[in-house]
Amino acid sequence: MQELDIGQVAERTGVPASTLRYYEEKGLIRAIGRHGLRRVFDARVLDRLALIALGRAAGFSLDEIAAMFAPDGQPRIDRRMLLDKSAELDRTIRQLGAMRDGLRHAAACRAPSHMECPTFRRILKAASAGALATPGRNARKHRSRARVASPR
Repeated sequence: MQELDIGQVAERTGVPASTLRYYEEKGLIRAIGRHGLRRVFDARVLDRLALIALGRAAGFSLDEIAAMFAPDGQPRIDRRMLLDKSAELDRTIRQLGAMRDGLRHAAACRAPSHMECPTFRRILKAASAGALATPGRNARKHRSRARVASPR
């Protein structure tokens, strides 16, 4: 079994040592010992950190990622959670696409003033109704309401 100290793990993954210590505190990774004051990890921590990075890139919280590992450290990924996240990403993509289209329209609109443009007025109305809220904020609200326990 190859061992890596915290500095080597940080160098190989680009994850700062402070983040590695935080991940250990959260139970996401586990040191196998110490050499002096430096934490030592099994080389398999690199795969685990790659899975954590993938989960973070997909928008999962650290608590959600932690739940994707069995007590023995093996991945135990809830497929329902993946489907929920993909639906959340679809909603975010739609919202961002609508925002992009609105901005493009506002940039090219030939109305003398944006306030005189019917399309821009519809965008304002949608914004005041909350339909253009920040995608991440809407997604978190939806996720917290829609969380369904699934068998592990």
